[in-house]
Amino acid sequence: MQIHAPSLASVSRRERRSTQAYQRSHTGGLRSSAFQGANLLLAALVACTGCGTRRDPLSGFPKLVLWAWERPESMPFLNPDVAGVAFLARTISWRNGVVDSRPRLQPLRVPPRTALMAVVRLESQGGPPPDPAAIAREAARTVLDVRALQIDFDARRSERAWYREFLERLRAGLPADLPLEITALTSWCQGDRWTSGLAVSDAVPMLFRMGPGEGYAGGDLSNRLCRWSVGVSTDELPRAIPRGRRLFVFHPLPWTEEAYRGAVRWARKW
Repeated sequence: MQIHAPSLASVSRRERRSTQAYQRSHTGGLRSSAFQGANLLLAALVACTGCGTRRDPLSGFPKLVLWAWERPESMPFLNPDVAGVAFLARTISWRNGVVDSRPRLQPLRVPPRTALMAVVRLESQGGPPPDPAAIAREAARTVLDVRALQIDFDARRSERAWYREFLERLRAGLPADLPLEITALTSWCQGDRWTSGLAVSDAVPMLFRMGPGEGYAGGDLSNRLCRWSVGVSTDELPRAIPRGRRLFVFHPLPWTEEAYRGAVRWARKW
């Protein structure tokens, strides 16, 4: 499978189709009281099976996912049963009300059957945020031939209400069976409850390139939304992470077979 750098004409055709799709979408007879009691107890136990648990929000993906950023990437060595790929598909930025939306322009080559996730990067460069509905339409243009959509945005406190509305509008316009998830600062996953109720199925705490006020001391994360996945980088691996998580791995250089196999070995430890 190959995703080429698109021509302007092909981007336009694809975006029109995606925009149109987005708009269309906008036992009886018990013999004794003792037997009755036993059955009621059994029913209660069955009803409570799985209490406090959630279904894997990315059941269509392996437990290892490689991030592929905006650069040529060729991964013939990847085993689709072992790893999926989350590739930067679009970058949307704005400054003083002017929006710039750039699709991926670099080729991505992966084996057939590889589980693909589109990533949309949002960048606020100053001034008031744009209409969240318009940005949701731009983000929705990336969902062709992918199994999930991930939004990457380091929302400031002043941008949280806008981000929540953007995610609600985006979720409403996507196919119901397409998972929507976000990347998350570690502080969002450790006692900061602002993400409660977001219209997403998963949040990936980024345990690398952490800025001031961010940090990870190990152990589980208090925010339940952040308990399915973990994001790390091959050049900044933490000493330990919670076990049983889906692992998203960033590599600062183009992926090589050596780097891929190293990520597979590290992932198997957890």
